[in-house]
Amino acid sequence: MAADYPLAKWLAALKRGWMLYHLGDPRFRFMWDAPPKDEWVALDCETTGLDTKSDDIIAIGAVRICGNRVMTSERMVQLMHFIGSRPLVGYYLEFDVAMINRVLFPILGMGLPQEKIEVSGLYYDYKYQQLPSSARDHPAIDLRFDTLMRDLDLPLWPAHDALNDAVMAALAFVKLRQLGSA
Repeated sequence: MAADYPLAKWLAALKRGWMLYHLGDPRFRFMWDAPPKDEWVALDCETTGLDTKSDDIIAIGAVRICGNRVMTSERMVQLMHFIGSRPLVGYYLEFDVAMINRVLFPILGMGLPQEKIEVSGLYYDYKYQQLPSSARDHPAIDLRFDTLMRDLDLPLWPAHDALNDAVMAALAFVKLRQLGSA
């Protein structure tokens, strides 16, 4: 595995170069910088529906995570600058990223380049590791957000509020990191 590291590093540099070459607006080059150590951005979108091709974004909530602290006092200004090159964290993040990418693609010529960390996947891994080996063939793990938050003993705030959902995803991420599953 260690022998593959230089190749992986070379391929990552090649991909970064290709993406920067094809970047539609060079003012956004900063998104390909190395991310700040131990920083992430939890992200959530509220939309008019669940169709990533035709529905629209109503609100975006984003909150920075620094180490084990959720920085709720920081206010989001210009989303791309707020995110920077930080990895993105979210609950069913793929949907939110698809919605944002639909808006960004005409500007950048591509979608968000940041690493994406799915909280439900981290929670699944955490719960799976707690199962006895006999139950691991067909695990029944409840990935509903309210179940996840209650099981992690975290506050459950009113849902379908972009900022609340981003903060709750951030809290779950921090807790799962502390439990050793991130």
